[in-house]
Amino acid sequence: MSDPVDQRLVELCAEHQLPAATAIGLRSLLTAVAAAPLSLTSVRDPARAVEVHVADSLSALAVPELRAARRIADLGSGGGFPGVPLALALPNAKVTLVESVTRKARFLTRVTADLGLVNTTVLPERVEAWAAGRATQDVVCARALAPLNVLVEYAAPLLRVGGILVAWKGRVGDQEQAAGDAAAPLVGMARRAVVRSSVSRDMSDARTLYVYESLSLAPNEYPRRPGMGRKRPLCS
Repeated sequence: MSDPVDQRLVELCAEHQLPAATAIGLRSLLTAVAAAPLSLTSVRDPARAVEVHVADSLSALAVPELRAARRIADLGSGGGFPGVPLALALPNAKVTLVESVTRKARFLTRVTADLGLVNTTVLPERVEAWAAGRATQDVVCARALAPLNVLVEYAAPLLRVGGILVAWKGRVGDQEQAAGDAAAPLVGMARRAVVRSSVSRDMSDARTLYVYESLSLAPNEYPRRPGMGRKRPLCS
């Protein structure tokens, strides 16, 4: 590997103690996103996407519970971030890519097949409708998806006790953080950490990882029916 993108992928694999071969899969993912005949993301150029998408996704490997996870759900997976990089990095983990937009789910199905990712499943439906996922996940991931109070409601029913939500965020205002912290106990969760991301190159905003832990199984009334979490967010 000799071009700057390939060199950066090698650096990222070394930084996160991943096999060097992981960089090949990550480069194939970037190539697929750049070539996709649909608007998966506003950042498609591999020279920028390696930072904005791949480095950002892999930054969560700094969270020990995620690194050790065996079942991970990526909510609103879109172009596959963070779920596909995490599946490449953690081959022993079963990663479910939850994506309700049909064209995006089809892209995910195609790209994971092309990458030979036998540890991924694409779920083409809304997270609130995933009844079989209840209390099964070690980690739920969500990147640029919704406010914190909405995310804890989405994640809580899926998590086993002791499981965690990892939410990728830019700058979070006091009001959003307070709403997330107030909503968490209603669904059996509590905030455990805010991790400053090491990602800095070509990123226009500060990055943080909000980590919430499941202290008890979510009450049976959650999740509410599809759309209600956004329409009437808890503690908004």
